[in-house]
Amino acid sequence: MSQDQTPAPDKPQSSASKGKSSKNRRKSRELALKALYRNRMNAGDVKQLRLDSLDDPDYNKADEAYFKQLLTGVLDHTADVDNMISQFIDRQLDELSPIEHAILRISGYELMFDVSIPYRVVINEGVELAKTFGGIDGHKYINGVLDKIAAQARPNEFGQQLRK
Repeated sequence: MSQDQTPAPDKPQSSASKGKSSKNRRKSRELALKALYRNRMNAGDVKQLRLDSLDDPDYNKADEAYFKQLLTGVLDHTADVDNMISQFIDRQLDELSPIEHAILRISGYELMFDVSIPYRVVINEGVELAKTFGGIDGHKYINGVLDKIAAQARPNEFGQQLRK
């Protein structure tokens, strides 16, 4: 999927606003990924991470409220999300690449704490982040881990999709 194309929107929308809102959420996730990466490399507080993000050329394209919610949510629930991730990876958390770890945290947070976004959208967005920012074939690893997290975090939604 090219950068200009957008996946299924996070929420039902009118056709006039479909692309813009979806793109904004994707940009919010990208900004959160960059902020979490910076945080891992240079441990900073949330306020400073947000301020640093203002300098990103994509900041004005992002859904600012969602970016703040996502960044704060991931940082507030890091232990819970990391505990979930650690159940489904084949190595220690500190052995994950910083990018893969940040992607798994963002998507894991969305799967565990934001049920307004369908799990398939969360997984797709995580995979797209991995394709854009991760290593070669990292998106396959992300996809497999997120699929397992979704099955555990959202058993009803996941099960309904499997039965269709």
